[in-house]
Amino acid sequence: MHTFIRALEVWVPNSDGTLLESAGGIYGDASHFARISRAMCFGRGEGLPGRAWDEGKPQVLRQLEGTYFMRAVSARAAGIACAVALPVFLHAELRAVLVFFCGGDTSDRGAIELWHNDPRVTGDMTLVDGCYGTASQSFESLSRETYLPRGSGLPGLAWQRGAAVLIDDLGDSRRFLRADESDAAGIQRGLALPCSTPLHEAFVMTFLSAAESPVALRIESWVPDDSGTQLARNFGFCERLGPLSGTDSVALTGSTGTIAKVYASGVPAVGNAAVDEPDGVGVSCSEAGLKSLLAIPVIDDDKVTEVAVLYF
Repeated sequence: MHTFIRALEVWVPNSDGTLLESAGGIYGDASHFARISRAMCFGRGEGLPGRAWDEGKPQVLRQLEGTYFMRAVSARAAGIACAVALPVFLHAELRAVLVFFCGGDTSDRGAIELWHNDPRVTGDMTLVDGCYGTASQSFESLSRETYLPRGSGLPGLAWQRGAAVLIDDLGDSRRFLRADESDAAGIQRGLALPCSTPLHEAFVMTFLSAAESPVALRIESWVPDDSGTQLARNFGFCERLGPLSGTDSVALTGSTGTIAKVYASGVPAVGNAAVDEPDGVGVSCSEAGLKSLLAIPVIDDDKVTEVAVLYF
């Protein structure tokens, strides 16, 4: 099983805040692309990470060649066709830029979408753009015509709650307004993440999975428990094990784990040895054959309130 996300990377400001430097990534078989990427840095407005930093909002590149993307040749050689950049801001300060890369194989079903609301223009959320699998043209067309009030549909729910939302059965039309079309496109599950930006606008990124090419092999959300000393699993779905219980926890005090560090710092991070993660996370990854993870802080009202995790 291959994932719809073929590679991802984290870029963070350097010590004087003038450049973005590599803070790691998950590149799978794209070893040459990984070597080139890790040696690079980006100024403000430069390349895809620099553009997301400069504009203060997520960016979607449906094609890489002939654009401002600086690694198009090596990306094409790695089978990478499109990319989405997600900047992470806390207190209006850039903490990192995440970049997700998707392939273009005919077997790739699924999508990464960017939704947006500008309250000066409308009360609804509409599609900005997305990276869509080649089998999802009709689904894409409907998405471009969809208007979502706050609290409506998967993006609208994440917008309303200021939190990650997972729907593991998109055929349930009570919560997902494009249920029939998603079923026809083979899209089964969806994760929505609210995006933190310094703008007075709302952005939500959705990750839509098909059985044969899920966005990630496992998706989780971790939130602080009542004691504030640990994180508890809020929701989770594993493509290999199914729905995950909410009984697991991650210690916050003195923890060396990736998830706890991201909650404390507000900086997304990659863990390339998932089986070595503490607090039972590593054991669970070993049981499911998961090798790596990306932990993403979810920020609401300038506070880290949650950590969303994608496993590969």
